[in-house]
Amino acid sequence: MAITATTTNRRDAAEIAGFVPTEAFYGNLQRVLVDLIELHLQGKQAHWNVVGTNFRDLHLQLDELVDFAREGSDTIAERIRALDGVADGRSDTVAATTSLPEFPAFEHNTTEVVDLITTRIYAAVATLRAVHDDVDAEDPSTADILHQLIDGLEKLAWLIKSENRKV
Repeated sequence: MAITATTTNRRDAAEIAGFVPTEAFYGNLQRVLVDLIELHLQGKQAHWNVVGTNFRDLHLQLDELVDFAREGSDTIAERIRALDGVADGRSDTVAATTSLPEFPAFEHNTTEVVDLITTRIYAAVATLRAVHDDVDAEDPSTADILHQLIDGLEKLAWLIKSENRKV
Protein backbone atom coordinates (compact mmCIF):
# COMPACT_ATOMS: atom_id res chain seq x y z
CA MET A 1 0.00 0.00 0.00
CA ALA A 2 1.53 3.32 -1.06
CA ILE A 3 1.11 6.43 1.02
CA THR A 4 0.62 9.60 -0.95
CA ALA A 5 1.35 12.93 0.68
CA THR A 6 -1.12 15.59 -0.22
CA THR A 7 0.32 18.37 1.89
CA THR A 8 3.89 19.32 2.70
CA ASN A 9 5.68 21.35 5.32
CA ARG A 10 8.59 22.00 3.03
CA ARG A 11 9.46 25.59 2.39
CA ASP A 12 10.68 26.90 -0.88
CA ALA A 13 14.43 27.69 -0.75
CA ALA A 14 13.73 31.23 -1.96
CA GLU A 15 11.67 31.86 1.20
CA ILE A 16 14.54 31.08 3.55
CA ALA A 17 16.83 33.84 4.76
CA GLY A 18 19.06 34.30 7.76
CA PHE A 19 18.46 36.85 10.49
CA VAL A 20 19.31 40.34 9.29
CA PRO A 21 20.01 42.73 12.18
CA THR A 22 19.59 46.48 12.03
CA GLU A 23 22.55 48.85 11.93
CA ALA A 24 21.66 49.86 15.51
CA PHE A 25 22.07 46.23 16.57
CA TYR A 26 25.56 46.10 15.06
CA GLY A 27 26.34 49.46 16.68
CA ASN A 28 25.35 48.12 20.08
CA LEU A 29 27.58 45.07 19.72
CA GLN A 30 30.42 47.28 18.49
CA ARG A 31 30.12 49.33 21.72
CA VAL A 32 30.46 46.12 23.74
CA LEU A 33 33.37 44.95 21.61
CA VAL A 34 35.50 48.06 22.08
CA ASP A 35 34.85 48.16 25.82
CA LEU A 36 35.86 44.51 26.23
CA ILE A 37 39.01 45.03 24.16
CA GLU A 38 39.88 48.10 26.25
CA LEU A 39 39.16 46.20 29.49
CA HIS A 40 41.51 43.46 28.32
CA LEU A 41 44.25 46.01 27.56
CA GLN A 42 43.80 47.95 30.79
CA GLY A 43 43.75 44.73 32.79
CA LYS A 44 47.08 43.78 31.25
CA GLN A 45 48.51 47.24 31.97
CA ALA A 46 47.48 46.86 35.61
CA HIS A 47 48.81 43.30 35.71
CA TRP A 48 52.27 44.41 34.57
CA ASN A 49 52.53 47.42 36.88
CA VAL A 50 50.87 46.46 40.15
CA VAL A 51 53.04 46.41 43.29
CA GLY A 52 52.50 46.01 47.00
CA THR A 53 50.66 43.89 49.51
CA ASN A 54 48.98 40.80 48.05
CA PHE A 55 50.77 41.46 44.75
CA ARG A 56 50.76 37.86 43.59
CA ASP A 57 47.08 37.25 44.28
CA LEU A 58 46.01 40.41 42.48
CA HIS A 59 48.47 39.79 39.67
CA LEU A 60 46.82 36.40 39.05
CA GLN A 61 43.29 37.79 39.39
CA LEU A 62 44.09 40.39 36.77
CA ASP A 63 45.11 37.61 34.40
CA GLU A 64 41.71 35.99 34.96
CA LEU A 65 40.03 39.28 34.07
CA VAL A 66 42.22 39.72 31.00
CA ASP A 67 41.37 36.21 29.78
CA PHE A 68 37.65 36.75 30.36
CA ALA A 69 37.61 40.11 28.56
CA ARG A 70 39.69 38.78 25.66
CA GLU A 71 37.47 35.73 25.23
CA GLY A 72 34.37 37.90 25.57
CA SER A 73 35.56 40.32 22.90
CA ASP A 74 36.25 37.39 20.58
CA THR A 75 32.76 36.00 21.21
CA ILE A 76 31.16 39.36 20.43
CA ALA A 77 33.28 39.91 17.32
CA GLU A 78 32.45 36.43 16.06
CA ARG A 79 28.75 37.02 16.76
CA ILE A 80 28.90 40.20 14.68
CA ARG A 81 30.59 38.25 11.87
CA ALA A 82 28.14 35.32 12.15
CA LEU A 83 25.37 37.83 11.45
CA ASP A 84 27.31 39.28 8.49
CA GLY A 85 28.39 42.48 10.22
CA VAL A 86 31.91 43.84 10.40
CA ALA A 87 33.68 43.92 13.77
CA ASP A 88 36.14 46.78 14.26
CA GLY A 89 38.75 46.06 16.91
CA ARG A 90 41.48 48.32 15.53
CA SER A 91 43.42 50.20 18.19
CA ASP A 92 42.39 53.59 16.79
CA THR A 93 38.73 52.59 16.91
CA VAL A 94 39.01 51.23 20.43
CA ALA A 95 40.79 54.35 21.74
CA ALA A 96 38.31 56.68 20.03
CA THR A 97 35.09 54.91 21.04
CA THR A 98 35.54 53.10 24.36
CA SER A 99 33.53 54.30 27.34
CA LEU A 100 36.13 53.13 29.87
CA PRO A 101 38.12 55.80 31.69
CA GLU A 102 41.76 56.04 30.65
CA PHE A 103 44.10 53.92 32.77
CA PRO A 104 46.88 55.92 34.44
CA ALA A 105 50.48 55.19 33.51
CA PHE A 106 53.25 53.95 35.82
CA GLU A 107 53.20 51.64 38.82
CA HIS A 108 50.27 51.52 41.23
CA ASN A 109 49.88 49.79 44.55
CA THR A 110 47.46 46.94 44.91
CA THR A 111 44.83 49.01 46.72
CA GLU A 112 44.76 51.57 43.90
CA VAL A 113 44.68 48.89 41.21
CA VAL A 114 41.72 47.17 42.86
CA ASP A 115 39.74 50.42 42.71
CA LEU A 116 40.94 51.34 39.21
CA ILE A 117 40.12 47.95 37.71
CA THR A 118 36.81 47.54 39.52
CA THR A 119 35.68 50.90 38.15
CA ARG A 120 36.59 49.79 34.63
CA ILE A 121 34.80 46.47 35.00
CA TYR A 122 31.66 48.29 36.07
CA ALA A 123 32.03 50.70 33.12
CA ALA A 124 32.06 47.72 30.74
CA VAL A 125 29.06 46.20 32.54
CA ALA A 126 27.22 49.53 32.21
CA THR A 127 27.69 49.34 28.44
CA LEU A 128 26.41 45.76 28.38
CA ARG A 129 23.37 46.75 30.42
CA ALA A 130 22.75 49.88 28.32
CA VAL A 131 22.52 47.90 25.07
CA HIS A 132 20.91 44.77 26.48
CA ASP A 133 17.22 45.59 26.04
CA ASP A 134 17.61 46.78 22.45
CA VAL A 135 19.69 43.71 21.59
CA ASP A 136 17.18 41.43 23.33
CA ALA A 137 14.25 42.96 21.42
CA GLU A 138 15.98 42.15 18.15
CA ASP A 139 17.77 38.88 18.98
CA PRO A 140 17.34 37.01 22.27
CA SER A 141 20.19 34.64 21.34
CA THR A 142 22.67 37.49 21.33
CA ALA A 143 21.16 38.84 24.56
CA ASP A 144 22.03 35.48 26.15
CA ILE A 145 25.68 36.16 25.32
CA LEU A 146 25.40 39.57 26.98
CA HIS A 147 23.91 37.90 30.09
CA GLN A 148 26.92 35.60 30.37
CA LEU A 149 29.31 38.53 30.04
CA ILE A 150 27.47 40.58 32.67
CA ASP A 151 27.42 37.64 35.10
CA GLY A 152 31.11 36.88 34.59
CA LEU A 153 32.29 40.48 34.86
CA GLU A 154 30.23 41.19 37.97
CA LYS A 155 31.66 38.08 39.61
CA LEU A 156 35.20 39.18 38.75
CA ALA A 157 34.49 42.69 40.08
CA TRP A 158 33.27 41.19 43.36
CA LEU A 159 36.33 38.96 43.69
CA ILE A 160 38.74 41.79 42.93
CA LYS A 161 37.08 44.52 45.00
CA SER A 162 36.92 42.19 48.00
CA GLU A 163 40.71 42.67 48.29
CA ASN A 164 40.02 46.17 49.69
CA ARG A 165 36.89 45.40 51.68
CA LYS A 166 37.03 45.95 55.41
CA VAL A 167 34.48 44.63 57.90
